[in-house]
Amino acid sequence: MYHEDGRLKLNACSQNMEETVRYLNPSDIDISEEYTIEVFAQDLDSPISMLFTESGDMVVAESGLTSGNPRVLRLINDHFEVIADNFNVPITGINYLNGVIYVSHRGFISVIKLDGSWLNIIAGLPSNGDYYNNRVVFGADNKIYFGQGTATNSGVVGLDNDWVFEAPFTCDYPGDYITLNGQNFETYNMLVEQAPGEMVYTGAYSPFGVPNLPFEVRKGVVKASGSILRSNLDGTELELIAWGFRNPSYMKFDVMNRLFVTNNGYEVRGSRPIANALDEFYIVSPGIWYGWPDYNAGLPVTLSKFKPEGGVQPEFLIAKHAYIPPRPYATFPTNSGIMGFDFNYNTAFGPYGDVYIAEFGARSNIATDNTTPYASAGHKISKIDMSTGTVSTFASNKSGLSASVSLEGGFERPADVVFGPEGAMYILDLGLYASYNSNQFVPNTGVIWRIVKK
Repeated sequence: MYHEDGRLKLNACSQNMEETVRYLNPSDIDISEEYTIEVFAQDLDSPISMLFTESGDMVVAESGLTSGNPRVLRLINDHFEVIADNFNVPITGINYLNGVIYVSHRGFISVIKLDGSWLNIIAGLPSNGDYYNNRVVFGADNKIYFGQGTATNSGVVGLDNDWVFEAPFTCDYPGDYITLNGQNFETYNMLVEQAPGEMVYTGAYSPFGVPNLPFEVRKGVVKASGSILRSNLDGTELELIAWGFRNPSYMKFDVMNRLFVTNNGYEVRGSRPIANALDEFYIVSPGIWYGWPDYNAGLPVTLSKFKPEGGVQPEFLIAKHAYIPPRPYATFPTNSGIMGFDFNYNTAFGPYGDVYIAEFGARSNIATDNTTPYASAGHKISKIDMSTGTVSTFASNKSGLSASVSLEGGFERPADVVFGPEGAMYILDLGLYASYNSNQFVPNTGVIWRIVKK
């Protein structure tokens, strides 16, 4: 259903959200004088991923987080037309190979046919929890690779997991045999309204209210939580490549066929909150465990730096680790929320091979009187010097805050970075958070920014 002016009406899941015209002002964004930034497109509805075909066409995926109808769009004659829609909420990414668009949406990988219909090639992915299956990439081995997020923040289902009411048996699954320490976490039983105050114990890698026994063993599965998976182009022969990530939100091969992935760090929430966790940028090696739920950036969460203020020092959930997981190629501050990235191979734009990466920011909005440490992370585009692993800011809001907080016209939620065929950088900005609810977005406030070298 649409308004007379063509704007999508709000459905039941977003009926309380305000409608607004987003204020945009590129001059509120700080960038080197060597570059110019402009608004390329606006009024998109929570866009999450973009690509260019070999013919130069721009394709954009709208997540469906506001409309309830995830869509894939193609830019034709200066306006976007729908290629396919009605995917599961949300779409998390799209990619393209040999005329076929691959769509990652909650629990599924699908391909779009020429007539706009689509077909699931992988189903039953464990995406009923906090994080989902993410965008596919294509390897030199003629396979597709994608990340699968975890069900929980740090391995334990708790009161922060609202999905428990719809999926009470959901929990995390390891990618290999593990032995658990037997630590259990006490909370009130949110599933029993008739007995307010009833307490339950929940163990690691267990559904809500199911405790662990000491030295309990869990068997590894292919569709593991926090994993990198691989299959044939048609979705057959699914296999596990690596695990021990929290949310491997985006990955890409470089020109040397190395697979890089972004991984979002722990948050201070739930039954096992972990503070000061970094976001990580890894090179993926097959068969490796990368540390979740007991390490961050190669460091054990038992270190004092990971203890929440006024909280409990995290302990290991796994009784014995086969080895210390690798350190990441680069790290980002807490609350960076690193997502889509691209390699620059145009020396006229910048150093060859460096990575430009979108920092989405903290998952909830903040007030202007509480800017530390959030003002130094998120809502910007960063650059990784691939010769050293050093991270620097490429483009950011002058305020250091998201546009909805500073009330200026710059970045809100950068989600993807893609270099176009003409060498310009395109930045996909998902849109404004609703002023009354930091878990919802305002419809039609998504933006594509364009940066060119002068």
